[in-house]
Amino acid sequence: MKKVIVALLLLVLVPSSAGATTLPVGRYASPNPGSVNVLWISAPHGLIVIDSGRTLSEARKVVAALRATGRPVAGIVITHAHPDHVGGLGVLHEAFPSAPMYATAATSEEIRTDSKGFYALTRQLHGDDYPAVMTVPDHVLAPNRPVTIGGLRLVTAEFGPGETDTATAFYEPAHRVLFPGDLVANHMTPALLEEHTCGWLADLDRLRKRFPDARKLYPGHGAPGSPALIGEQERYLRDFRAFVAPVAAPSSPGGTAVTPEELAEVRAEVEARYPNYPNVASLPNLMDVNITAVAHELATGAPC
Repeated sequence: MKKVIVALLLLVLVPSSAGATTLPVGRYASPNPGSVNVLWISAPHGLIVIDSGRTLSEARKVVAALRATGRPVAGIVITHAHPDHVGGLGVLHEAFPSAPMYATAATSEEIRTDSKGFYALTRQLHGDDYPAVMTVPDHVLAPNRPVTIGGLRLVTAEFGPGETDTATAFYEPAHRVLFPGDLVANHMTPALLEEHTCGWLADLDRLRKRFPDARKLYPGHGAPGSPALIGEQERYLRDFRAFVAPVAAPSSPGGTAVTPEELAEVRAEVEARYPNYPNVASLPNLMDVNITAVAHELATGAPC
């Protein structure tokens, strides 16, 4: 009886030729730190899964949630190569071996090479709950070209360097739903260690202009919301840069280096302005890493 009810609900929810008022989207959010989202879209011929979660145990929970829908997985798409979005890809591939895994060539290359050492660091933090060998997507997304999976057409757009070197946003135009990956988070402390906040701000401006008709946004971290989340992410980055700028100035007590006292000062300012913002990453000292990275970016980079 339960399977019959689920099937009937899906018949109502899946977009038909007559059109549906909303796009059915499922979500698994891992516990903090991070509230890492794995999302899935109910397409006419199956589920399109967006990202795969951080750890092996979390990915197994995603598999259980996907199987509970009673629908096949038509494909898996990866927004970017950060460890918390690709760590579960092997678990999903084992559970749904016929589902193609899509990413751009640049994203797949980073998964293959771990050029920044992020996967090695994540293994130190999570041990056996992070894959010893990464699973690399087996289908290449052409940058900025639409892709059709499970009978549903998604528009893609490439961004970076910003939140990371290269990232793909997905947009479903019929229902005006945007999946920006980690370009946008909802009330989360981002990872700024790649020192591209200026590029990230430019990416957010491009994201808004590229998809002006979007009405629902599903971020890589935190709850879904309206496109106003783009502006909130911009404000956070601009405020963070403003808090860090004085301690990155050559005339500051530590010069362009950040002293422990300056770290504490900036940390207090950020946490007062943005209280209860969980870390997107497992690093317990993420805030201090962010402050140090942005100070170096401001001291060595061109004005934004």
